[in-house]
Amino acid sequence: MTSRVTLISPAMGPSLRQARFDDGTTSLDDDGTAQARAASGVLRPAVRVVTSPSVRCQQTTAALGLAAGESPTELAGLQVGRWQGLTLAEVSRSEPEAVALWLGDPDSAPHGGESVRKLCSRIGQWLDTTSHMDGHTLAVVEPDIVRAMVVYVLGAPAEAFWRVDVAPLTATEITGQAGRWNLRMGHALQVASSR
Repeated sequence: MTSRVTLISPAMGPSLRQARFDDGTTSLDDDGTAQARAASGVLRPAVRVVTSPSVRCQQTTAALGLAAGESPTELAGLQVGRWQGLTLAEVSRSEPEAVALWLGDPDSAPHGGESVRKLCSRIGQWLDTTSHMDGHTLAVVEPDIVRAMVVYVLGAPAEAFWRVDVAPLTATEITGQAGRWNLRMGHALQVASSR
């Protein structure tokens, strides 16, 4: 049995533009919504559609014309504790040592939330449960969820997490059978030219 999971990063919104630690309630902006609507219909049909529980992921799902199924808590973004709602620039000014520790040590959680290593483990467990499901799962998820999946699938060290860039509204495909995963990443969701 082969499973396929397509991860879609959310469309652009204020939190992504400002490098803000999203609290899960921030909406897409008009441009992000328009871009997602323009990409509606370009995704292959899926047996299951799931989303991160954040508003921007759910709005991206709707703008893509997809009917979301569940929003598993395992697909929630990295929990950043007291930094939630702040920008990276704000936290870097007020807690520069903590930010340096957080970016350099995947086991650290100076914000009182979740470490990068724990996130990668959580996402790996979720992905392994999907390997028992035949067919295609489409998941509209936070960029840090895509990063964690890439690290897990490649068996890369958790230190590689911050080396993975995830552009808005891109697809990363993971296919697997018997616990072995393959990766195809970074495809922009674009409407085909009408020439």
